[in-house]
Amino acid sequence: MSTSANSATPAGIDPRGPRFGATIINVLSVIIFFLALDSSPINQSTAYLLLVLAAVLFAFGAFFGTSSHPFAWLYKKLVRPRLGAPKELEDPRPPQFAQAVGLFVAGIGIVLQAVGVEYGVAIAAAALFAASTLQAYFAYCLGCQIYLALKRAGIIRNS
Repeated sequence: MSTSANSATPAGIDPRGPRFGATIINVLSVIIFFLALDSSPINQSTAYLLLVLAAVLFAFGAFFGTSSHPFAWLYKKLVRPRLGAPKELEDPRPPQFAQAVGLFVAGIGIVLQAVGVEYGVAIAAAALFAASTLQAYFAYCLGCQIYLALKRAGIIRNS
């Protein structure tokens, strides 16, 4: 996350980029969910590995920022050139926090699977599906709203 010397606000990002990433997570979470519901060991293992992949992707966004995310690269190379300039840019901190929330949810699913909870992966995938649906199709970022609520409560402060 880069900041200018005169301001604590990082450079803005195109808000359509995180929505593009949420669309990919949305499709991935549906695949994970249905594989996790199947009782065959191969589908259970595949669902678990895909959830681990999702967690790695969320970790990348949470630790390195949404502008450095692999989905951001895809967006910049494949989608952005076909669109007009965004009407406005957004603060990258709430979407980065949302990636941390996604990592937490995926991590819970991984832990639930590890301790033997039968539908742990499916539950995590359903939660990821719900949140990514809101972001991808309605431009409502649940993790961003949590960030803003924590900021209003004084729990998160600007650096």
